[in-house]
Amino acid sequence: LINILQQSSINAVIALGMTLVIISGGIDLSVGPTAALSAVIGATLMVAGAPIPLAIMASLGVGMLCGLFNGMLVAYGGLQPFIVTLGGLSLYRALALIYTGGNPVFGIPPEFRALTNGTVMGVPNPVVAVAIIALFLWVLLNKTPLGEYILAVGGNEEAARIAGVPVALTKVATFMISGTLASIAALILVGRLGAAEPTIGNLWELDAIAAAAIGGASLMGGKGSVVGTLIGAIILGALRNGLTLMNVQAFYQLLATGIIIIVAMLIDRATRGR
Repeated sequence: LINILQQSSINAVIALGMTLVIISGGIDLSVGPTAALSAVIGATLMVAGAPIPLAIMASLGVGMLCGLFNGMLVAYGGLQPFIVTLGGLSLYRALALIYTGGNPVFGIPPEFRALTNGTVMGVPNPVVAVAIIALFLWVLLNKTPLGEYILAVGGNEEAARIAGVPVALTKVATFMISGTLASIAALILVGRLGAAEPTIGNLWELDAIAAAAIGGASLMGGKGSVVGTLIGAIILGALRNGLTLMNVQAFYQLLATGIIIIVAMLIDRATRGR
């Protein structure tokens, strides 16, 4: 069980950020490339001898800036989130490849690897990190004005605007959180692998959307929960773990993920219809 939780940690972090964006009525297809760009920048700083806290902050800053860029185009540019983040998917991936020349970054300091691969009372640090992030986002979504704004914007944007909700700032905030969490997921993976590749994060957005959809988030906006997304990520992790133990080939696992998303959409549509 601990192994499944640890394997699900990266997708859970990404999916939690994706959930906020989905609840607000948007979508973020650029989380994988955002993670890749954050990873290579943070890794190169560590390899160059920069203090680990500085490298971590730089990596998180990159993710936050990518989210800010997406959010500004959506909120103030009037563009569709799907188009903006689809463009960001190519843009951030290209920047990661250009920055590294397409080469992996090796030589991650042992101190950083120990930080990401350590345990707290027998529980792996990535699992602890997911629990802390989930608790923070649950409080944000259920106990703060921003959480109410996110739900209101996703439920009915025009009504929220008339009611005085800062719609644009709310959208920007969700994309910034999503970008920052993509960076955290990237750092977890870098610590696990001991290297950063500009190609990491491929199809992470698919897994994150699947986890959110399984957890009850509506891709039409206005509905979703932190706990549901966590359950969705664990279900996906358990499914893949089971398929791997059964020697099922990887592309069948991808097939299962696609089917899950479609079924979740059908269930959501049927529920809304009633």
